[in-house]
Amino acid sequence: MSEVSKCDPPRRNPLKILIPLLLIGAVGFGVWKFFIHKEAPPTSVVTMTGRMEGDDAVIAPKVSGRIVDIRFREGDLVHAGDVIATLDDRSIAARVDQAQAQVTGAESRRLAAQQQIAIFEDQLQQTDIQTGQAEQDAEGRVRQAEADVSAAEAQLAQQEASYKQAAWDRDAYVRLAKDGAVPERQGKVAQSAADTQEAVVQAARKRVDSLRASLNVARANLANPRIRTSQAAAIRKQMALQGTQVASADADIARARAQLAEINETLGDLTIKAPFEGTVITRTAEPGEVVQAGTAILTLLDLKRVYLRGYIPQGESGKVRVGQKARVFLDSDVTKPIEAELVRIDPQATFTPENTYFRDDRVKQVVGVKLQLKAGLGFAKPGMPADGEVLVEGDTWPPVTYRK
Repeated sequence: MSEVSKCDPPRRNPLKILIPLLLIGAVGFGVWKFFIHKEAPPTSVVTMTGRMEGDDAVIAPKVSGRIVDIRFREGDLVHAGDVIATLDDRSIAARVDQAQAQVTGAESRRLAAQQQIAIFEDQLQQTDIQTGQAEQDAEGRVRQAEADVSAAEAQLAQQEASYKQAAWDRDAYVRLAKDGAVPERQGKVAQSAADTQEAVVQAARKRVDSLRASLNVARANLANPRIRTSQAAAIRKQMALQGTQVASADADIARARAQLAEINETLGDLTIKAPFEGTVITRTAEPGEVVQAGTAILTLLDLKRVYLRGYIPQGESGKVRVGQKARVFLDSDVTKPIEAELVRIDPQATFTPENTYFRDDRVKQVVGVKLQLKAGLGFAKPGMPADGEVLVEGDTWPPVTYRK
């Protein structure tokens, strides 16, 4: 019996097998827990995956020309208002001189016309004064001549009456002298008196004729003011002509100044300035090249306006709205959130973009959203993949333990 007992195999301790199995199971659970298993995000957030993007602008000249200088290259930081490039301005400068000469010439013509108008105004004033004086003088001369004629006619009538009396006395005394009723001498005296009175009448008539002629001259002089009035009308016509020349010169000045302003604006367009602060990402032209208007010189990216472009399932689109709080996680640190805001939701759903690798995912409809970053602008760069979250419930973000 003792020999048989010595041949039986020794019994194994079950703890020696169980303990290693338990250790292996614990290690496996730990690996699954901390490295494989991911905690589901809370229902208060909507998650997404996307790509960082930024707003860029193609900088191009408004006019054609030869590039004289480009001051920035790829990667350079450009501040708003910095001169990016300049174009050759020699042809534009010549046009500026020509337009300025046109302005000066038109201003000279206007000044000459205005000076001539001033001369005509003086002449017109003198003519008006002389016309008034001439009218008064002519009317006075007519009235004086009419008075002289009236006085001479009255004197003539008086002398004619005296002549009739003298003629009657002459005839009577001559007849009486022949009859011997009066002395012959008295008849001769009557004859002489009649002859003398006849001569006086003739002289009075000549004076009346002379004064009537003077009256006609005075009346003719009444036309002189009308002649001066026609002269004034001619002067006014010349003034109107000069006024037309002033208006024409003003129009020429306005056109020349408008052309000068346009050329100066074009001259300003030869200096290309940065519209905003950003970083040069491409440079597509070099000094010496002749470029057309609108030809790209470089592309400027505004790194202060970086955003995450991502997509959420259509079923969760009803939870999000513009203005909600958001945060972005970069691959460099998946547990450090960057503050953001939901600024855009696409109006229509679309299929998942083609760069999704699994067909089952590509056929799903999603809604594109845009998360504008408020911080971390120096770390987030366009083209980087990133994750995003939108807070759809409450005002407090949940801990990021589920992202570990």
